[in-house]
Amino acid sequence: MRRETDILIVGGGINGAGVARDAAGRGLDVTLLEQADLAGATSSASSKLIHGGLRYLENYEFRLVRESLMERERLWKIAPHIITPLRFILPHHKGLRPAFILRLGLFLYDHIGGRKLLPPTRQLDLRSGAAGEPLADSFKQGFEYSDCWVDDARLVVLNAMSAAEMGADILTGHTFLGAKRKNGRWLASVKTEQSVIEEISARILVNAAGPWVDKTLNACDVGQQNMGSVRLVKGSHIVVPRLYAHNRAYTFQNSDGRVIFSIPYEGDYTLIGTTDTPFEEDPRTAEADDREVEYLCNAASEYFKKPIVPNDVTWSYSGVRPLYDDGAESASKATRDYVLELNAPDTPENAAPLLSIYGGKVTTYRRLAEEVLEKLEPYTGEERGPWTENAPLPGGDLPGRELPQKAHTDFISGLQKQVSWLPEMTCARLAASYGTRVQILLGNATCLEDMGQHFGAGLYEREVEYLRQHEWAKSADDILWRRSKLGLHMTSGERAALTKWLNDYPSP
Repeated sequence: MRRETDILIVGGGINGAGVARDAAGRGLDVTLLEQADLAGATSSASSKLIHGGLRYLENYEFRLVRESLMERERLWKIAPHIITPLRFILPHHKGLRPAFILRLGLFLYDHIGGRKLLPPTRQLDLRSGAAGEPLADSFKQGFEYSDCWVDDARLVVLNAMSAAEMGADILTGHTFLGAKRKNGRWLASVKTEQSVIEEISARILVNAAGPWVDKTLNACDVGQQNMGSVRLVKGSHIVVPRLYAHNRAYTFQNSDGRVIFSIPYEGDYTLIGTTDTPFEEDPRTAEADDREVEYLCNAASEYFKKPIVPNDVTWSYSGVRPLYDDGAESASKATRDYVLELNAPDTPENAAPLLSIYGGKVTTYRRLAEEVLEKLEPYTGEERGPWTENAPLPGGDLPGRELPQKAHTDFISGLQKQVSWLPEMTCARLAASYGTRVQILLGNATCLEDMGQHFGAGLYEREVEYLRQHEWAKSADDILWRRSKLGLHMTSGERAALTKWLNDYPSP
């Protein structure tokens, strides 16, 4: 089978999904290819933050920090169900950065990004109060500042859903094999889930393949082999039982110049990360090795009263970041900014352009997508300009979302009253995951029996079917570790029962 499209996007991570949404909303015919599941690699393995990148100030990446800080509240407003504010405590470590440097950096952080809704930085006395309670007695002074938490994999899926609702074809389980220019278009070869080879003809090719960006570029007929512009860096995280009672996060400075976070996670846990390790293997094989686990445990133990040891680790995950290779001496110093490289003949009317995306952060995906469309404007012929800044993502159209925190709280409270038969924790999770789309999920259910089989941890058959029908979920991993993190709360037997059910009742 052969199909035609305006823009063919390779990669179903946050950048690919964001470009698909923006392009589809401008009236372009869009096809997105993802070799596995949406957010199946790097985009589900982040630190789950919408943040400016406080430490990037040290590398003088002021443009990136400013753009990230400006995007922070924009994204919060368009997805107030999956993005929530989070206060970070930064203890002053006497042997590292001086307090005045931290104060200056946080002053810039507060003022260069147009902060309006998030509370400002304040100084803390860690010798009293909940903030200092879990910390070692040597930490007496600190600072508290604002950023936001996000369900990263759901952010990807919501962008893909929005794109699909505007006509985009989202093809998961489709592997891009290569493409050649022919008669002013790209002719791409694609392998489907059934191992059938198909052809797709496209005017424009967007390479958003993340850690596979160079591999994808080399599979395209661009006249010369790419010499490699990507620097692969593995970032690992560990999850341990909850370390403290309050709901704030910590930013810890390390003697090697790196920074790690300790973040409340899934109610019962604490997330600690991340590492920066050069990586040259297949990104699909990335996992937290013993050395990284020990590094994260030791780094956090330097701050907490109670040491953390590898045996405390309940779960870990790793992602490979495709940073632009700017020649920095270490992985931690490499730029986190994105770079867009356009390959096209001189004549736009017969160009068949190829645009490759290097780097990027979850926080800047929306602006990155705008810049991709700006760069491609001579070749698209579209007339509609940027539109995503204030357009809510699916489920994000909460009443009063201009004040997103209040809108989020009010929505959960209202839903709990509406479906009082649903356990309170399950109701809150559904509201925070699906926003206003929870009504589609619940349908005509009026009691727990209407929700179908219970698989454990508040996951019911009705939610599983919703995820299969509306969010491209196919496997238990798709559901338990990307569309949700319910795998953390379920027994191995419960997880196996879901896998068996999915096998017994395949999606039509």
